[in-house]
Amino acid sequence: MNTTILGIMKAIKLFMLDLDGTLYRGIIPIEGAVTFVKAIRASQRRVVFFTNNASKTPEAYIEKLSLLGFEPGQDEVMTSGDVTIEYLCSQRKGEKVFCLGTPSLLDSLEKAGVPLATIGEEADIVLSSFDLTLTYEKLVHACDLLRNGAAFLSTHPDINCPTETGFIPDCGAINALLTASTGKTPRSFGKPNAETAAYIAKKSRLSSREIAMVGDRMYTDIALGKRHGLWAILVLSGETREKDLVQTPRNEFPDLIFPSVKEIIPYL
Repeated sequence: MNTTILGIMKAIKLFMLDLDGTLYRGIIPIEGAVTFVKAIRASQRRVVFFTNNASKTPEAYIEKLSLLGFEPGQDEVMTSGDVTIEYLCSQRKGEKVFCLGTPSLLDSLEKAGVPLATIGEEADIVLSSFDLTLTYEKLVHACDLLRNGAAFLSTHPDINCPTETGFIPDCGAINALLTASTGKTPRSFGKPNAETAAYIAKKSRLSSREIAMVGDRMYTDIALGKRHGLWAILVLSGETREKDLVQTPRNEFPDLIFPSVKEIIPYL
């Protein structure tokens, strides 16, 4: 058995697991994923389910993960929306936000005390996310606000979201449209940004080298680990393919690569 892999696994106390493309596609668990999570728990390590997809509340993800057999705890599910909300409440408290987001995200923002603007109202901040309720009217108002000086924030930079039938446009694609129209680029808060690494370290009370990020995207999951000192474990069950790694610089290369989470189990 590979001693390098075993050495890395020995250092890990918390597995930070991406969802879409890593544990499931749409409503279908990836083969061996449920067993993998059970094996982590059996090895006395901890789990955090973290998704950049802020279109649903953590409670909704808990329900979905439970139905799929992952048995998440109430404090084990986090999203880029949580990280963004913490920033808004601590650093931009009281500023009005126009959000391109689902009703679930808007509800979470409102419950946290973030003032929300509707179409036609002025706002200090435009916040973009994975908006399954996106309309042209929303886009027009967001662009108007950005041109008039509103700050541009985004929950996450993912370009596509994997589903059981293929990829659909995600927040990064919406951001690209807004940027093309206004020339403004967003500040993002999900993976791979420092705020997410700090959020997980704070919640877990662990050092970065005791945490592993396991995911399928190079520019979010693996970049989070490589930029902020977490172990970076790539699985090839989602967006990234082996051929995509050919031109990857050494400092951006994953610490470990597996076909899927199923192949990690023997090393736990």
